[in-house]
Amino acid sequence: MAERLMRRALSFDNSPPLSVPFRFFLNVPVFAALAGLLLLWAGPQALESRWTPSALALTHLMTLGVLASAMVGALIQILPVATGISVLAPRLASTFVHPLLIVGTLFLAAAFLFMRPILFQLALYALLAAFLWLAGATLGGSWRHRAMAQKGSNDVLLSTRLVVGALLATLLSGGLLAVGFAWSLPLPMILLTNIHAAWGLLGWIGLLLMGMAFQLIPIFQATEVYPRAITRWLATLSFVMLILHTSAALLGGNNHLAERILGALLLSLYFVFALQTFYLLWTRKRPKADATTLFWRTAMVCLATCPPVWLAGLATGTEFPVTLGVLFIAGFAWSAVNGMLYKIIPFLLWYHAQKNLVTALRIVPKVKDIIPDARATSQFRLHVLALALLLSASIWPPLFTHAAAIAFTASAATLGWNIAAATRLYWNAQKQIQDAAPSLPISSQP
Repeated sequence: MAERLMRRALSFDNSPPLSVPFRFFLNVPVFAALAGLLLLWAGPQALESRWTPSALALTHLMTLGVLASAMVGALIQILPVATGISVLAPRLASTFVHPLLIVGTLFLAAAFLFMRPILFQLALYALLAAFLWLAGATLGGSWRHRAMAQKGSNDVLLSTRLVVGALLATLLSGGLLAVGFAWSLPLPMILLTNIHAAWGLLGWIGLLLMGMAFQLIPIFQATEVYPRAITRWLATLSFVMLILHTSAALLGGNNHLAERILGALLLSLYFVFALQTFYLLWTRKRPKADATTLFWRTAMVCLATCPPVWLAGLATGTEFPVTLGVLFIAGFAWSAVNGMLYKIIPFLLWYHAQKNLVTALRIVPKVKDIIPDARATSQFRLHVLALALLLSASIWPPLFTHAAAIAFTASAATLGWNIAAATRLYWNAQKQIQDAAPSLPISSQP
């Protein structure tokens, strides 16, 4: 029991400066809105195949501009808080990685839309520099500060190392693809694309969200902690299965049986994660579900739906690649990130507003007032509408694509408005604290 309680504790005194993770969080609604507007502009052809230029641009606006931005910010914030180990030089790392991630994502989306080799080259340089710096800073921090690791943090550290490994595999396969597009080299592009998608979605994104859920769900959702067997083995087994799946893809030739079996086993691990997380959320100690709970439940339903859809595709020979992409990227990953932001952002703004005050002040808003749950729930309804329309559009593009694009853009804009309002509230509180500084008890701690 002592260990289970200890794994709930976070050391917020180890938090990096607010600007370090927050700049990445600000990317999220902007790139989500850009993805919605691109879908509106491209129309039904964007969802007719996974290989259309607009579909590839949309995918990378979401996976890099939205999901990677959110997860880089969350990684930099949560790693020191949950483990006592921070990335090397977090201010410098964020200052370097953030603009390169923005520029690289925009170049890559434009490269797919216009198929210009120079754009692929620029995207390659920017994104490789950004993610290699991030990987180096994360691994370097884990090594340099290893003696400062908190008790009970081994699962988080292991998950972080696996995530970095998956990121490097994603970079290698994605880099080869970019080289093939940029210099017209005769590379096995379809094979590399499938490997890149597996490591990017089920590795980098999936493992990072899994590791974050192990920490954030019990703390912010007031649930029981995950069973020890799941936190200890699920991420590791998923990583091993990804290695075996990639090996089967590279060595299998025209025989895809082993690749499909390993793919089914890999998806079954995520199915276990989805069911366990949904169970924890359903049996949480707070009876009323807030907006974040609703986002996470939606994410788990979508993740649990992926394996049956994949198996149905194998059985019928249609594979449903666009529907699977919508379920995993928009349904699972985007829902989880969206919900996560409604807990992380209000808490960070509240924490940094009051951390140097000796006593509580009324001018510092409460966490629940920074983004009221009613506003977040309104955006959740838009999100669910957009998700339902996107799934419908993945099956009948001409009928639902434009409505899906409008709903998705509106949902992203609402999230952006909520974050902007929370930020204004924070700065107003900061200004009032500074104006009243001579009469306030301020701690000398940084």
